[in-house]
Amino acid sequence: MPAPAADQAPAELRRHDRDRFLTVLLAPPARRAGLAALYAFNLDVARIREAVTEVALGEIRLQWWSDTIDAIYAGELSAVPSVPGLAETIAEGGLSREHFTALLAARRADFADRPMATMDDLRAHAEGTSSRLMLLALEVLDVHGEAAEQAAGHAGIATALVGLVRASRFLGRQGRLYLPTELLAAEDVPAEAVMAGRFTPALGRVVGQVLDLAEDHARRARARRRQVPRAALPALWPMSLAMAHARDLRRNGCDPFAPDPAVAPLRAPLSLVLRSLSSSF
Repeated sequence: MPAPAADQAPAELRRHDRDRFLTVLLAPPARRAGLAALYAFNLDVARIREAVTEVALGEIRLQWWSDTIDAIYAGELSAVPSVPGLAETIAEGGLSREHFTALLAARRADFADRPMATMDDLRAHAEGTSSRLMLLALEVLDVHGEAAEQAAGHAGIATALVGLVRASRFLGRQGRLYLPTELLAAEDVPAEAVMAGRFTPALGRVVGQVLDLAEDHARRARARRRQVPRAALPALWPMSLAMAHARDLRRNGCDPFAPDPAVAPLRAPLSLVLRSLSSSF
């Protein structure tokens, strides 16, 4: 599979999922196109809810993706214009259909517009979306084995939890609440305050608990690092960048509405280069 130059990678991925875009650039050249196609698919699916004004329209788009994946696996579709290279990646990598099915099923929760009730609900959503994506990325990299898959499962959860916290203001503007209502109730934080982007120390404690869970899953992923082959690292690096964002949140008092801190533009790329050299994630 030909490797794209940096300026050939999907522009949407570069603009809207910079962390994964960077991991693509540092992946082995022969695997970059496949990872870029997979992540572009994920970005399209993840952004459906925000792109539509009516839930029914989003559900139609999500069903279109479900039908498209079915057609690819049935051999009825050899190209997807909106995500170049996806059908080739699925065929050449032998990607597991069950991961696509589970990811799309988990994304249906985006259209329910019901708050996440418990931490278990939030973790299940993270696993169904981000963990499944990481498992597919392992397959693009031709990595198999229990240790790598277990690491990806935990790393996916950690990555998604941090991402959802960071997106709290944006999600709140859409009337979507992913911070568990059981935690908000325990801290006496009204859901309306989260939707309105009003920070309080009590909300900071709720965010802190979600970050605790993310950090626990990151530790579980890294506990398997000695058994994870080097080839798997690009699939797991999004977690490394997510945990850097978690540390920034901690320094901001766990305020999910605070602007991202000004950081050196080369911090993330340099971090990934160092992790590549040290074979770590």
